[in-house]
Amino acid sequence: MREVAIIGIGGTKFGELWDMSLRDLGIQAGLAAVADAKLAAEDIDALYVGNMSAGRFIEQEHVAALIADYSGLARDNIPATRIEAAGASGGLAFREGYLAVASGMHDIVVVGGAEKMTDVGDVLAAEIQSTAADQQWEVVFGATLASLFAMIARRHMYEFGTTREQIAQVAVKNHKHGALNPNAQYQREIDLSTVLNASPVAEPLGVFDCAPLSDGAAAVVLCSMDRARSYTSKPIRIAASAQASDTLALHSRTTVTSFKATQVAAQRAFRQAGRRPEQVQLAEVHDNFTIAEILAIEDLGFFPKGQGGKATMDGETALGGKVAVNTSGGLKARGFPFGATGVAQLVELVEQLRGEAGKRQVPDATLGLAQNAGGTGATVVVSLLEVA
Repeated sequence: MREVAIIGIGGTKFGELWDMSLRDLGIQAGLAAVADAKLAAEDIDALYVGNMSAGRFIEQEHVAALIADYSGLARDNIPATRIEAAGASGGLAFREGYLAVASGMHDIVVVGGAEKMTDVGDVLAAEIQSTAADQQWEVVFGATLASLFAMIARRHMYEFGTTREQIAQVAVKNHKHGALNPNAQYQREIDLSTVLNASPVAEPLGVFDCAPLSDGAAAVVLCSMDRARSYTSKPIRIAASAQASDTLALHSRTTVTSFKATQVAAQRAFRQAGRRPEQVQLAEVHDNFTIAEILAIEDLGFFPKGQGGKATMDGETALGGKVAVNTSGGLKARGFPFGATGVAQLVELVEQLRGEAGKRQVPDATLGLAQNAGGTGATVVVSLLEVA
């Protein structure tokens, strides 16, 4: 397998982007990444697009061909492939692009993720999001993603003594980071009382514990490492990319206070890279609900099981802490367009590793991790990036 680097990044602002279509978003992000890599269209061998549910949100399938068409790549008849894995669609598209280059099948590929979620009402949007859970055994009985994560939160509180305040602190921290990100959907800090006193969604989670519906897109350009420096002086090496799966329904698992797929994918990624969790300086993790970040930082090995809430409250996951988590603002503040999320995480890591993250910069960052999850952790992709 060849070494692979990221040589270009691009993205849109996340939020309620009423004046932009899915194709507009995807093209804006992709063209920005290609320009950042200083490429011409004829240099690109393939396109991979992460998208969860354009067929439901905007009644458009065949998304990869659509993006290839409107970006001008269809003229060269390059292969364009859409990847779907609920909220992990973007991360999995990245992994497929990585494998294509690492295997020698392609030399340069563009990986994008895009979702247009705000053109439908909240009720329909929640219904579409719930397709990431098990329809037969969870959704048909009234379960939503919010209620499933609420049950996870309640069980974590029962088993480990995690407090409501510790869970809420995830939102406080991520909004503080998001306030420093010009592309974030929410760029305002909030305090603990705001989270605790917000309208309930599914007890114990309130409005500020839940990532918002968002529109947005992100893209990266991957290249074989032996050619990367001919395009950029700052290639970012993909040290590892690993994937794992779990049961779709929570009731089939031995525990709901850990995501086994995160643990396994992380173990595989660290083994591939020859690295350890304590060497990671920053991480973008899948905080679609605040409790999900606490599970992630435990399952990734940053903190012992049951100590994620305390670590968050003590500031160990904030900028300047032991490991800076979700410096972009995470899904909670940056926004959560399902298909774009996993790629946007990687864009943030690249900016950090290049030293281009501005006010949210982690000093001397050399190793970053991204964890992208689908549903309640039935699909998880963990990737490690490092300065080449």
